[in-house]
Amino acid sequence: MRVGAFEVNEPLPRLKKPHALTILRPWIDVGSVGTLTLNWLEKACHARQLAKLSRPGNFFDFTRYRPMLYLNEGRRQVTIPNCYINYSQRPTGNDFLFLHLLEPHMHSEFFIDSALRLLEMFEVERYYLVGSMYDFVPHTRPLLVTGGATGRDAEEDYRKIGLVTGDYEGPITIFFLVSELMSERGTDSMSLIVHLPQYTQLDEDYMGVSRLMKIFSSLYNIPVSEENIKQAEWQYEQIIAQVARNPQVQEIVEQLEAHYDARVAGKKAEVEERDEKLPTLSPEVEKFLREMEKRFRKS
Repeated sequence: MRVGAFEVNEPLPRLKKPHALTILRPWIDVGSVGTLTLNWLEKACHARQLAKLSRPGNFFDFTRYRPMLYLNEGRRQVTIPNCYINYSQRPTGNDFLFLHLLEPHMHSEFFIDSALRLLEMFEVERYYLVGSMYDFVPHTRPLLVTGGATGRDAEEDYRKIGLVTGDYEGPITIFFLVSELMSERGTDSMSLIVHLPQYTQLDEDYMGVSRLMKIFSSLYNIPVSEENIKQAEWQYEQIIAQVARNPQVQEIVEQLEAHYDARVAGKKAEVEERDEKLPTLSPEVEKFLREMEKRFRKS
């Protein structure tokens, strides 16, 4: 059956007070942290496919999201970039919807309306936007997770897991409207964005995955993936070794540590003028990190 732009498999599953988790590529999924986190949850909860866009070309420029050619038993086949929605029915607790989405290039209003209609059809009780971004943070400290929550239960969970309310101002994705509209319609909403060190540049950042994985494990009592934890530990050891061989990066890390410690202390104390109290980074470090930021945005 069709729900807006989505083709939904029938028969429709009966979901129990579902919570929906959304990732949005490429805008807020650096290091594939959101993708890998949802992959872990889907595997742990035995997720199945529910829906996909019936005509993805209505929303995406295929010179920017490229179709892929691959060989299947000697035959050439093409996969077209698309958005997928999976679901999981759990023996106890809330069921899940998992939304693997690409940021639309056109007809964004219809795209957003279609996602909202599907979420409302299944009477979603809580909506998450999950992802990652680069920031001026060191690898030697617990990775910051920022965002926010609306709705009494979501706000209580947000405080319980000790997250920091985000204060980002600037360009965002049009899809952020879904979070606002869900909140306006009385649905709990939460965003969880993990901040990654700019200088690590990992295609798959399992340290970020480990951070989000532990949060969702505490919220839903889902066992963490020991394989992912080991991968995160290995990546951390590799970064430690590389930094030890580079005095310039060591200096950058030391300044970022001081900046991070003051930033976190200011957040916890709710100091109104905390930004003025943060240690300033040296001009050389600022220049280095800004240049890295420009490269990431172009990639």
